[in-house]
Amino acid sequence: MRIDIVSCVPDLLAGAFEESIMKRARDKGYLDLHIHNLHDYAYDRYRRTDDYPFGGGAGMVMMAEPLAQTVDFIRASGNRGRVVSFAPNGTRLTDERVRRFVAEGEDVVLICGRYEGIDERFLSTYVDEVVSLGDFVLSGGELPACALIDAVVRQLPGAIKDLSASDESFATGLLDAPHYTRPEVWRGMPVPPVLLSGHHANILDWTRKESLALTLRTRPDLIKIANSSGLPDRADKKYLRSLGWQEE
Repeated sequence: MRIDIVSCVPDLLAGAFEESIMKRARDKGYLDLHIHNLHDYAYDRYRRTDDYPFGGGAGMVMMAEPLAQTVDFIRASGNRGRVVSFAPNGTRLTDERVRRFVAEGEDVVLICGRYEGIDERFLSTYVDEVVSLGDFVLSGGELPACALIDAVVRQLPGAIKDLSASDESFATGLLDAPHYTRPEVWRGMPVPPVLLSGHHANILDWTRKESLALTLRTRPDLIKIANSSGLPDRADKKYLRSLGWQEE
């Protein structure tokens, strides 16, 4: 999968892809990553990529032409995939959307905005999708771009162990169950005995119930979504009712 990132501060991105899963994915050829310095595509001697907003107001706005020149270059170099930018008014990034990125198998161009935003004319002409990480504001699109790429790469076949990815939060529509490791007792707190029993059926049952309980307690909206999709079975619903859940 090829991903091109456009940023006016590319040094913020470099280290994020040189460690751990991201580095292994690149080394194995699962991720073909290209980072573009927007200033290299500016058309004046000062290499400006932003200017004052028409109509007044605080802050600066990213100019359309340097961004367009960059995307045109990326297109000519072979990436014909979706162009995605990041903003609070975008569609919330979810695990479902991440999995669709992977299933579609398209290359992607990520536009990292800065300042007050991007000239609307570029957005309406070049950008296919605007994504948001949540109801908060960041200084730029570099961190959301890293988050999106990390989430996508984890789902690429071969990037990590398939079982590991399938057991994570949201993979089944629920949050993941709690995890424990050595020592068996830490500061007087023991590991749940069932996890030491070696009885796989009991461990699976405990894991499922803990997942249901945690999701109901912290993200009841996910239970509602899962129920509307028919994911909880009769045993799940019985256990949820014992915790006070009322089916709508």
